[in-house]
Amino acid sequence: MARRPAHPETVNIVIVGQMGRLAYEALLFALSLRRNTKDSRFKLFVAEPRPGPKWTTDPGIRPEPLHEMLQSQGATILPFDSKHFGSDYPYGNKIEALFALPKGEPFLFFDTDTLVTGDLGDVPFDFSKPSASLRVEGTWPQLELYGPGYSEIWKSLYDRFGLDFESSLDLTQPDEYWRRYLYFNAGYFYYSCPHVFGQRFLDMALSIWKDTPPELACQQLTPWLDQIALPLVIHSLGGGRDALPAGYLDGEVTVHYRNMPLLYARESDAVVDLLEEISAPNQVKRLLKDYEPFKRMIYQNRGQKVRALFDRDHLPSREQPIRQKIKKNGFWMM
Repeated sequence: MARRPAHPETVNIVIVGQMGRLAYEALLFALSLRRNTKDSRFKLFVAEPRPGPKWTTDPGIRPEPLHEMLQSQGATILPFDSKHFGSDYPYGNKIEALFALPKGEPFLFFDTDTLVTGDLGDVPFDFSKPSASLRVEGTWPQLELYGPGYSEIWKSLYDRFGLDFESSLDLTQPDEYWRRYLYFNAGYFYYSCPHVFGQRFLDMALSIWKDTPPELACQQLTPWLDQIALPLVIHSLGGGRDALPAGYLDGEVTVHYRNMPLLYARESDAVVDLLEEISAPNQVKRLLKDYEPFKRMIYQNRGQKVRALFDRDHLPSREQPIRQKIKKNGFWMM
């Protein structure tokens, strides 16, 4: 039998919280983590960007009671500086926040629109072999008529950073089919050191952003930059698509719901029950009702109306038709 990776003494979980949607989602994440993960090795940090020249407005968490409630759930607020992205590319927060974490300690990043539905202590992480979310669709690149194909586009990036392109391919998938190429959703990722991972992520993202290879001339970099660079980072650090057994993250232990209408449309009864349980206490409800999608979906029963539109045993394979049906019925909210 293969040896189970040794348990590190501490695993630092990091999410990004800032004014607006992410702050309210961060509270739901913290509540679900405390409810379901009992392993004391896991420490929660809510990374909060400081105001500065890269931001057009103050990105900090507001109102103040949200700060207090997050801390009451065991979260440590972790301020960090936005030196490269800020308002121009807010998704860059997930890169720059890594440098505020303790150096040399394993980390686990999650998007805030995630619920912890099981005990993270049950997940057989090998933090020396990074990976990321495979709950992903072929969102990038979008091929243009007469333009370069998947292989030419992706190979140009591997060549840029001196990486072996061929070893990244899933040869069980057809040539020029998007699943053949290493591609992740950045909803979660992990590694043994946030500074090593963060520096590699930052260097690669900035290189693509500021000196885009000609093969990418027709491709949009926003909002996909983090997901373009992420496979290159993971491959360069010895990780890959098979580094973590399936069924734990984006499975029994975590759910990346993306937004409330999609959660109610496609997630299990157990996920909906968890959401409504952790959001029910009055002190929580008073805060979450200030965010309109939570108020409408959770507390004014629109989520259950969305849920009634779908048969979860026969959902469309792609997200877009689900979104379209929700919009057609007037329930779409972000």
